[in-house]
Amino acid sequence: QVQLVESGGGLVQPGGSQRLSCAASGIIFSMYRLNWYRQAPGKQRELVAGITSSGSTNYADSVKGRFTVSRDNAKNTGYLQMNSLKPEDTAVYYCNVQRLLQGSYWGQGTQVTVSS
Repeated sequence: QVQLVESGGGLVQPGGSQRLSCAASGIIFSMYRLNWYRQAPGKQRELVAGITSSGSTNYADSVKGRFTVSRDNAKNTGYLQMNSLKPEDTAVYYCNVQRLLQGSYWGQGTQVTVSS
């Protein structure tokens, strides 16, 4: 059974930093692309960042230069380091893993609230 468990969400002040983690089990994590999505109230879920199995990364324009996606395949864990957080970054953040012909799996989501 595939499980993705996110952690690290919470309340942070504008300008602050937070790191999200996504622990995977039930898959060969190193073979999957890892994505981070977010969904703010009343908005569609959007792709924030992704990292391929070979380590190539991509980012939404809104987070470039502030967020960093990474992975530790030995620990079956992915990360999203978020710096210079803004109120508009407030959302539920979801990790997602994908592999062609193997499927796509989602975590349960973790709330990140940026507020003073």
